[in-house]
Amino acid sequence: MSAPERIPPGGVTATDPAGAELLAHGVLTVRGRISDASNAALYCTVTHEGREAACVYKPVAGERPLWDFPDGTLARREVAAYEVSEATGWGLVPPTVLRDGPYGEGMCQLWIETAPESELLALVDAREPEPGWKAIGLAEVGEGRTALLVHADDERLRRLAVLDAVINNADRKGGHLLPTADGRLYGIDHGVTFNAENKLRTLLWGWAGEPLTGEALDVLKGLRAALEPGGRLAVTLAPLITPAELDATRARAQALLEAGTHPEPSGDWPAIPWPPV
Repeated sequence: MSAPERIPPGGVTATDPAGAELLAHGVLTVRGRISDASNAALYCTVTHEGREAACVYKPVAGERPLWDFPDGTLARREVAAYEVSEATGWGLVPPTVLRDGPYGEGMCQLWIETAPESELLALVDAREPEPGWKAIGLAEVGEGRTALLVHADDERLRRLAVLDAVINNADRKGGHLLPTADGRLYGIDHGVTFNAENKLRTLLWGWAGEPLTGEALDVLKGLRAALEPGGRLAVTLAPLITPAELDATRARAQALLEAGTHPEPSGDWPAIPWPPV
């Protein structure tokens, strides 16, 4: 489903500090349904005090039960992912709030206009990636042929890989990567995150085992402090995930700092989501 042709003057962008307030307090109007979403995802507009924006509203009532996540918790996990993203200072997740809507409580997230010409993933007929690319693994492309799946060696993706490791993202697909015309990159669809068990499943394995950047280490130190019992982020996350999941998030940040490297696939869980895009 495509975004609207225009948002009237007074609309907001993902970097606008008023974006979360607009989402939380504005009048939510459903315009249609995003048909390719696995759970109910509604395309909406939200208006408040003369400002308007497009957004996605995912009501809890439209969540499909999952065997490994408690029922009715996906919306809260999406909000929790946004809060952790904000705590990193990287702004990798669009403004996301938990609110009541036409179909009950759900998450509401600012719609992001993408720049489709931005290439982040590719299939190449080679054994090794070219400079500027990182290998993910071999993929079947039909008739017994395989190709190398690669992602860009991009600092925005690398930051997102660190965020995913902290929040234990079990579903980082290519379609969840939204590059924008202003050079930013956003990740969306964070409903299956924060599980207390290791569930990391992503396309961003290109840096597996490599040292974390100095910037990432500084961010992780900040997260560790904010996640301490009584810390600002710990208090924010407490209503959104379970105590065990909060403890596990704290432990993952600490483990990343101690290792000093990007995580590698554990072998206990499929490393790459399916379908990958």
